[in-house]
Amino acid sequence: MVDSLPGADEATVSLPVLTPERIPTVVVDDAHIIYRVHQGATGGTTPVAALRRLVKRTNAPNVREVHAVKGVSFTAYRGEAIGLIGSNGSGKSTILRAIAGLLPVNRGAIHTQGQPSLLGVNAALLNDLSGERNVVLGCLAMGMHPDEVAKQAAGIIDFSGINERGDFASLPMRTYSSGMAARLRFSIAAAKRHDVLLIDEALATGDKGFRKRSEQRVRELREGAGTVFLVSHQLSSVRDTCERTIWLESGVLRMDGPTDEVIRAYEAYANSK
Repeated sequence: MVDSLPGADEATVSLPVLTPERIPTVVVDDAHIIYRVHQGATGGTTPVAALRRLVKRTNAPNVREVHAVKGVSFTAYRGEAIGLIGSNGSGKSTILRAIAGLLPVNRGAIHTQGQPSLLGVNAALLNDLSGERNVVLGCLAMGMHPDEVAKQAAGIIDFSGINERGDFASLPMRTYSSGMAARLRFSIAAAKRHDVLLIDEALATGDKGFRKRSEQRVRELREGAGTVFLVSHQLSSVRDTCERTIWLESGVLRMDGPTDEVIRAYEAYANSK
């Protein structure tokens, strides 16, 4: 159902009806993202050579432009959990970083409600501080009140499971495995309700119990009127968590629809290669 503007030609102008259940949180409009890759030329990448190029306004040798995202458009709505799938290098993480405001869009536009929060397996925590201290600082950085942080800190550590094999919460982060650190990052980010939460592979870490807790938490965040994007190579996590999935391939949006249909098409494509 659409509403037309008064006096407008029905064939040219119509507006969608927005209901409380269909409030857009992210609009990606014909987005193109291009970045440069330095291919490791010898003799031309020293600081002196770089300064000389800046002065002479010349390009670096062996710099290749990569068109990572090519005219992608979609709209995400409040209360949705959306999976992003595709082959390696398909543009999944790139589009997440652009939605978070960490990468510029060369053409087109990305509009978001509030400030999206990006959670990735490489998200920064302070290695010299303990897990407990990182929980406090991470929650404060997300804007949580100190009293709320004090109430939730123990639960965040329990959720992450880092203390299951000893008191790791009191140890510096540099002593953690990559999986432990990733679980703690997710637990911190998931402690707060986000208008838009972007998760890049964080659910691929940990044991089956942690993945189940994480998937349930994603559902709770979605039901709390947030929007969740999940990039994962584990299609089972996408199936269990997301009702809608976007398939990107070589920077192009190949399919956007119900998760089961999109994953079925993607698996057929992957098996045919």
